[in-house]
Amino acid sequence: MKHSSSLAQQFAFLEEADRLKNILRATPIHDDSRPENSGEHSWHVALYAMVLAGHAAPEVRIDRVIKMLLLHDLVEIDAGDTPIHGDFDAAEQEAKEKLAADRIFGLLPPAQALEFRALWDEFEAAETPDAIFGKSIDRVQPLALNMASGGGSWREYNVTLDQIDTRVGTKVARGAPTVWTYIRARVEHFFVTQD
Repeated sequence: MKHSSSLAQQFAFLEEADRLKNILRATPIHDDSRPENSGEHSWHVALYAMVLAGHAAPEVRIDRVIKMLLLHDLVEIDAGDTPIHGDFDAAEQEAKEKLAADRIFGLLPPAQALEFRALWDEFEAAETPDAIFGKSIDRVQPLALNMASGGGSWREYNVTLDQIDTRVGTKVARGAPTVWTYIRARVEHFFVTQD
């Protein structure tokens, strides 16, 4: 019966995770036809981490980064998405996300709940090499989508190059400096051509 109970908990978690597809983000998909959803974002940033793994520090374990990226936005099921260039109370959002993490990861069998929650907490703290690289990649993907869509959410939020440098660039450069150098040149070109 233990296996049956654990499977029921795991399937309850998986069914709940499907709700992430209903959370719309500010960033549009590459063709600007619709907003990206958080489920798509989680998959895409995990793929980014796998593809860009060669730009991580030598001690980074990409398998752990991918796990973090697949889990990192599940809390948005309850807490919603907060666009980085939007106006929101960071402390209030953090409290909502912690409650969401308690509930959502709590659906799993206890050992798995602890493992997944620890990965989520590590990602949020961004102190380990894995989490630092993961946070960097989480910031790169929206940059690429916004450029591909002709400005995407940057237009909606009147984003400046300086805001990108301070709100996004510092995090990307911290974990993936070569990626930041490459993407920053493309981002700068976008803003120069848009003036």
